[in-house]
Amino acid sequence: MTQSEPVNLTNCDREPIHIPGSIQPHGCLLACDLAVSIVQRHSANTAELLSLESPINGQPLAALVGEQITHDIRNALAGAPDPARAGLLLRQQMANGRVYDISVHRHAGHAIIEFEAADTNVLPVQLARELIGRIRMITTSEELLRKTPALLRAVLDYDRVMIYRFEEDGAGKVESEAKRSDLESFQGQYFPASDIPQQARALYLKNSIRIISDARGQRVSIEPVFDGSGEPLDLSYAHLRSVSPIHLEYLRNMGVAASMSISIIVDGALWGLIACHNYSPKIMTLPQRIASEMFCEFFSMHLIGLLHHHKLNLVTAARDSLDRFLQRASQQTDVMDLLIEVLPDFQTMIDCDGIGFFLQGEWHSLGTVPPAEVIPQLAQHITETGEDRIWTTNQLTAVFPPAAGFYENVSGVLAIPLSHVSDDCLLFFRKERLQTLNWAGNPDKSYETGPFGDRLTPRKSFAIWKETVERQSESWSEADMEIASAIHSAAVEVVLRHSELMQEERDKADLRQRLLNEELNHRVKNILAVIKSLIATPAREAATLQDYITSLKGRIQALAHAHDQVIRGSGGGDIRGLLEAELLPYTAGTAAIQLEGPKVKLDGRAYAVAALVFHEMCTNAAKYGALSRPGGHLTIRWGLDGACDLEVNWQEAGGPKVTPPSRKGFGSSLIERSIPFDLGGSSEINFDLTGLRARMTIPAKFITVTESLDALQPQVIAEMAPGLSGKPENAAVLLVEDQVLIAMDVEMMLSDQGFAKVATANSVTSALEQLETFAPDVAVLDINLGHETSIPVALELHSRKIPFVFATGYDDKTQLPPELGDVTVVRKPYNSEALVRALSQLMMSRH
Repeated sequence: MTQSEPVNLTNCDREPIHIPGSIQPHGCLLACDLAVSIVQRHSANTAELLSLESPINGQPLAALVGEQITHDIRNALAGAPDPARAGLLLRQQMANGRVYDISVHRHAGHAIIEFEAADTNVLPVQLARELIGRIRMITTSEELLRKTPALLRAVLDYDRVMIYRFEEDGAGKVESEAKRSDLESFQGQYFPASDIPQQARALYLKNSIRIISDARGQRVSIEPVFDGSGEPLDLSYAHLRSVSPIHLEYLRNMGVAASMSISIIVDGALWGLIACHNYSPKIMTLPQRIASEMFCEFFSMHLIGLLHHHKLNLVTAARDSLDRFLQRASQQTDVMDLLIEVLPDFQTMIDCDGIGFFLQGEWHSLGTVPPAEVIPQLAQHITETGEDRIWTTNQLTAVFPPAAGFYENVSGVLAIPLSHVSDDCLLFFRKERLQTLNWAGNPDKSYETGPFGDRLTPRKSFAIWKETVERQSESWSEADMEIASAIHSAAVEVVLRHSELMQEERDKADLRQRLLNEELNHRVKNILAVIKSLIATPAREAATLQDYITSLKGRIQALAHAHDQVIRGSGGGDIRGLLEAELLPYTAGTAAIQLEGPKVKLDGRAYAVAALVFHEMCTNAAKYGALSRPGGHLTIRWGLDGACDLEVNWQEAGGPKVTPPSRKGFGSSLIERSIPFDLGGSSEINFDLTGLRARMTIPAKFITVTESLDALQPQVIAEMAPGLSGKPENAAVLLVEDQVLIAMDVEMMLSDQGFAKVATANSVTSALEQLETFAPDVAVLDINLGHETSIPVALELHSRKIPFVFATGYDDKTQLPPELGDVTVVRKPYNSEALVRALSQLMMSRH
C-alpha cells in the first residue's frame, strides 16, 4: 500500500497476509522438508532463542534440536494430518536447558515447527474443562453470549473481551462485552465488512485462533524470505505469523496493544469472533491458547444447539398460531374479516415493524407501513417480479423507486402472495436499519491523522458502515422464510376455500388445481409433523445423548431418502431399492441378508411410511438381532396375498436370544402403528426365541406390481465369509507402533473394519515376544520405533511367511534391507481405507 492510498481497509483485500515473510518476536520458527529432515528456512531469532550456531539452513533438524525431539516432532506430525490442528509437544527441554512448547504442522510443501517459551503453570485440559463447565448448563443463546465475555476476561485477564457477530452483509456487531471499568463501551456498535478483509476471514476459518502479542508491530524476518524458485513461505496455519501493518495501525488507534481472536464457526461458516483486547503488550502461551481454542469449539457447538433450538421454538410457535388461524377459518365465512382478526397474530410470528394485507383491492394494516396510496403499485410490482413465490428485499428503494419517499420507515419487505391470478398479498415491513440502532457512546468523536493517513477508529468505522447501510433494513433470515412458507400454505388454503364459495364449479376446480400445484413443496405438512414427532422422542429411550442424536439422524435420513425418491421419481419407489438402501450399511458385515420378492412400486405416501419402518427394523436388527453378530441371517420376502395387498415377511435367525422388550419405545411404536395408522394396513411383530419375526401388510391401493413372482430368484445381497479369503473377518493383526495414541487410532480403524484381534507392541523386543505365542495373519510395522527400527520384526515375519506392510511418514525406503524392498508401504498418517485395502490384498495373495 502506498502512502497516498486512503485507509479504509478495502486495500487490505489485496494484501497477501498469509505470506508476510516474518513472524512475531515471542517465538521462533523452523521450516523443513516434508520428511522433517533438513531445515530449509528459519526465523532470524532462532539462533538466539534456541542457543544455536550458524549456519542453520541446510542442517539436519536432529543436529539442531536432538534425535529424540526430532523423532517426537515426526510422530506429532503423523498424528496431526490437518494443518489447522497442529501437533503439539508441550514442555520440551532443549539442549540449552530451556523449556519450550512446540507446535508442528505440514502445509504447502513444508513442515513448519514453532517454538515458544513454555508455561509450566497452565494445564490446558484443566483450564478448558473449567471454562466449559461454566457455560454447559446455559439454556439460551442470549444468556450464552452475555455471560461468556465476563468468564473469559476473568480467566484470561484481558482488559476487554467481546463477542463480535457478522451480519448478512458482512458487517460486524459487538453483541456483548466485558471490560475494564474505565474503558468506553463498544457494545451494540457496528463496523463495516471492510474492517476484516476477505482473506483474513478465510484465514479465520483455517486457523481458528490468532494472537497479537504487541501491536507495535515488531517483526522477525524469515531467512530466506524467498526460496530458489522465488516463492515465500506460506504461514496460513502458523501461530507466530506476523500481522498486517494496517491492522496494527487500526489497533493502535484504538489504544490496543495486544489482542487475541478466536473463531466462532456455525454450520461451517464464520458466525463471528471472540475478540480479546489488552491495552499493554500481552503474550498468551500455547497452553492458554489450546484451552481457549477447546473452549471456543465447545462454545460454537453449544451455540449451534441453542440457535437451532430457538429456531425450532419459533417454528413450533408459528405452527400453533397457524393451527388457531385454521380453526378460526372453519368458523368464519368472510375471509376479509378473518384476516383482519388474525393480523396481530401474524405480526408476532415474524419479527417486523409493520404488517398489512392487500385483498380484492382493499388495504388493512398494523404498525409502521408505507403510505396507503402506494400499496396497489407495490403489490403489482411484487406480483410482476415475484413469480407467485415468497418475495423479499432489504433494500426496497433499489427495486421500487417510489420507496425513496419513505425509506426511513420502510426499507425491508417480505411478501406472501395470496393468489395466483391477482395482486392479493400479505406484507411484512422493516424499518431502515439505522433507525433501530442503539448507539453506545458519542458518535461524533473526532479522529486524527496517523502514519497511513486518516486514522481508522471504531468511530470512523461506524461512519463508514453508516454510509454503506443507508436505506437498508435487517435481512430476512432462514427462519423468517420457513415461517413465511408455512403462512403461505395456510393462507392460500383459506383464501382458496373462501374463493371457491363464490365461483362456478369449473372455475373453482381449475383455480384449486393451479394453486395446489404451485404449493407442492410447501404443503408437505405430514413430513413436517413426522420430523417434529421424531425430535420430540423422549431422550430416555437412548442410553446417551450421542445415541439419541444417532437415532434421530438415521430416522430423518430415512425420511429424506423417501422424500427424495418421491420427488425425483414418479411419486414413489421400488420396495427392493428401498430395502437395499436401508441395508447397505450392514452388507459388509458377517451376517447373511437375503431379499426375495417381485418388483413392487409403492406410491409416495406408502414409500415414506415404509422408509421409516424399515429403517427402525434394520437398526434394531443391527443393535440386538441377526445383524449384530457373526453368523446371523436375515430373510425378507414379499408378495401379494389373496386380497392383492402387499405382504412383507421379515425373519431373523442366528442372532442373540430374543426377549420381548419390557416397554414399548418410540421405535417399536413406530413399527407397529405407522402402517395401520397411516395406510390402513397391518403390522405384527413376534419375539421368537430364535429370532424376531414380523409381518406387515400394505393395502393394494398403494402398490403397483411390475413383475410376476413366479419368475423370481432369491437375491443374496450379503453373506457370511467362509474364513479369510482376503477379507478381514476373523483375521488377527500384529501392530508394531511406539505411539500410544496412534496405536489406539489404528486399533479402532481395524476393529471397525471387522478384524477379529489386534495385538499391539511398542518395541522390537515386545513384538518378538508376542510372536512366540501369537500367530498373526498379517502385520503392520511402523519402521521407526524411537531409537530403533522394526526391521528385526520384519525379517522374522518374512522367515515365517507372514505377510506384512510397513508404515512410515518418511519419503523413502533406503533404510530397508534389499530382501524387504518390495514390501508394501502405507503412508502415515494412516488412512483407514488405504490400510485395510493393503492388508486385504496381502491376505488374498496368501490364499
